[in-house]
Amino acid sequence: MLTIEQIDPSNRTQLHRFVDLPYHIYTGNKNWVPPIRIDVETALNRKKHPFYEHSEADFFIATRDGKDVGRLSIAVNNNYNKYHGTKKGQFYFFECDQDFEIAQALFNRAFDWARQRGLDTVIGPKGFAALDGYGMLVEGFEHRQMMTMMNYNPPYYPKFMEQLGFEKEVDFISCYAEVDNFLVPERVHRIAERVLQRGVLNVKRFASKRELVEWAPKIGDTYNRTFVNNWEYAPLTEREVKFVVDNIITIADHRLIKIISHKEDPVGFLFGFADVSAAIQRSKGRLFPFGLLDILLEMRRTDWISVNGAGILPEFQGHGGNALLYSEMEKTVREYKHFKYADMTQVAETAVNMRNDLINLGGKPFKNHRVFRKKI
Repeated sequence: MLTIEQIDPSNRTQLHRFVDLPYHIYTGNKNWVPPIRIDVETALNRKKHPFYEHSEADFFIATRDGKDVGRLSIAVNNNYNKYHGTKKGQFYFFECDQDFEIAQALFNRAFDWARQRGLDTVIGPKGFAALDGYGMLVEGFEHRQMMTMMNYNPPYYPKFMEQLGFEKEVDFISCYAEVDNFLVPERVHRIAERVLQRGVLNVKRFASKRELVEWAPKIGDTYNRTFVNNWEYAPLTEREVKFVVDNIITIADHRLIKIISHKEDPVGFLFGFADVSAAIQRSKGRLFPFGLLDILLEMRRTDWISVNGAGILPEFQGHGGNALLYSEMEKTVREYKHFKYADMTQVAETAVNMRNDLINLGGKPFKNHRVFRKKI
């Protein structure tokens, strides 16, 4: 018999059941990177995660004959709905065995939850923080997940979504490039050099992680203002900005983070991250006792870099800012000789110019994550 149980995240036993559930689904899958367990626990913690200061979410587990066979979260981001004038709920943390009945039961429970709150649409996968990966993988199952910055799932998940009546909302494309072939045209470098010579914009590089931490509040504010025209945008609270930046700092190599500044004010940013997927896989998502140390060592060993976060305030895009951004992007991926491959992670299809630019620079689309939508 299949049952759907709403869990209490403050109950440690129920919380661990929710966190542990994906491991049996991905047994033997070399491309799945388990989430950092403490990050999942924080996402479910209504006292710690800033999302719950303005919004709400609940969590469900599907059980059959005493075995946990699926899970799902359903949430409403009140700040998002207020900003866009919508009545949308969002799902996340969907996992289930290859049995459509499980998916149907979980989502029916989620639809009821959303209707009870006056919502008319459910979208997802969409998480609780800006760095949670968007969408469900629909192309590129043969490639390893880029850390926890994107989602991974079996090929039958998108088929379940279609059976449930979901439609495409937006796609996020990731591009791959061999570093040796990632070349910005010389013309772009010349424009970037002229911009720097005029002194209107400058590039801030960080000498240490401590200096990066000191700049964190300014970086967070710029991040918040850069994506105002993006599909997924909702204004972040001060606590949410700090939450995002703190997460970036945890896995950041200060040498791979760059800020574009106007006078003393950040107006753009470039976030590069050494791919530590292999270390996360080895630790099974646990940071302690040895997982964090292995991650730090993997940052020096890996030959992959993820460019996951590049943007400049709209008012500076037509003043050489984009040229400066791409010029610095090439320098970032090429100046550290141990990197051989670059992943430009999850660019929305609505960001047409950036997607075309990445392809022109040598990037090849190789993963597609789809956010789905269903009217309820």
